[in-house]
Amino acid sequence: MKRLLWWILAGTKGGPNRARIIELIHERPLNANQLAEKLGMDYKTIRHHLSVLAENDIITTTANGKYGAMYFLSSHFDENYSEFEQIREQIGKK
Repeated sequence: MKRLLWWILAGTKGGPNRARIIELIHERPLNANQLAEKLGMDYKTIRHHLSVLAENDIITTTANGKYGAMYFLSSHFDENYSEFEQIREQIGKK
């Protein structure tokens, strides 16, 4: 999980936005439209990031990408959330 998170967060251009999405979903489940509003980002961009996160088992959804689907942290990722926090902290120091 640690290597995957380094790649998802630090190894790609969209890493900082994905980290922000993860943090918001950690607070409470949200749908793509709510995330777009909270982050001030384009809906399609949010959907792209959600797709990447879902493909890598970081988040899960109630309705498999349909409009209004709520996104949650996957149970596998939730167990490793402390790894995310450590990586997020190290990235923030750069």
